[in-house]
Amino acid sequence: MTGSVIELRTEVPADLQGNVFGQFDEHLKRIERTLHVTMIFRDGVLKILGNERSASHAKKIVEELEALARRGDTVTEQNVNYALSLAMEDQEDLLAEIDQDRICNTIQGKPVRPKTLGQKEYVDQIRKKMIVFGVGPAGTGKTYLAMAMAVTAFRNEEVSRIILTRPAIEAGERLGFLPGDLQSKVDPYLRPLYDALYQIMGADSFAKNTERGLIEVAPLAYMRGRTLDNAFIILDEAQNTTPAQMKMFLTRIGFGSRVVITGDTSQKDLPKDAVSGLDVALKVLRKIEDIGVCHLTSKDVVRHPLVQQIVQAYEEYEKTQKPEPRPRRQTAPGRREYRR
Repeated sequence: MTGSVIELRTEVPADLQGNVFGQFDEHLKRIERTLHVTMIFRDGVLKILGNERSASHAKKIVEELEALARRGDTVTEQNVNYALSLAMEDQEDLLAEIDQDRICNTIQGKPVRPKTLGQKEYVDQIRKKMIVFGVGPAGTGKTYLAMAMAVTAFRNEEVSRIILTRPAIEAGERLGFLPGDLQSKVDPYLRPLYDALYQIMGADSFAKNTERGLIEVAPLAYMRGRTLDNAFIILDEAQNTTPAQMKMFLTRIGFGSRVVITGDTSQKDLPKDAVSGLDVALKVLRKIEDIGVCHLTSKDVVRHPLVQQIVQAYEEYEKTQKPEPRPRRQTAPGRREYRR
């Protein structure tokens, strides 16, 4: 053993070992590969061999994962990956702080809480600001966390109703060719909102409150001409709004209301030359103090780790792409083109 290699030790209780180490020790193996350390577990003690910085990081990560397991959480691959990314930035201590922020429980009793620093900031902004824009790629929890905050505010009687809306934009399909009446046509576009509500509050509670008019899920077009007081309003898929639609929506907001607007600026389904209302709003409203803007990134993706890799790959690809030059306008033979 050279002078640059040190040995650190930490004890892991027997009842937490399977959760902390992962199936077939997959969590430990990931930490070993990433930090270039060696881990040996014997008689309840985990030995960590490596250079001082790496070994210290590895020991701290294992202790953070143990703290999660001690609270009854299942340690996931996403937890390990995020703990490693925090370690690279010397921010390991923040993992437990993030995990302590519980928003509510799902109908199955599973706690809903932010899982990354970006998500924690997003939730904190929703608590503090009247209007919050949550912008980021798929899988960052924009809609789900906003839904959890809405249900919590509704249960605590901070608002009297929940209104969920999104533009019914066809992603390559045509709305008119779908079977059924208007409600049947727009339901597929609202399905992600229904799914999140079912998971958080249960289908029976959702149905009962919907019948009483306390929860409304509707296309954005239905918001025109209304004033929305004392409501928690979520506009999802806002990148598919036009500037006129976004202005219409923002001017519907009444007293006692709270608003979350979510969108992914990299996944627009608008016509090619159309301007996104979300892009315009972020520029126009950026200096208004009571409006919060939270930019989530691929680091905040909490779906399968492969989704995070896909998002990162697309981000890197899109950075290398140059915008296509605009074709010059064709002129008739013998005529000169004059530019104004």
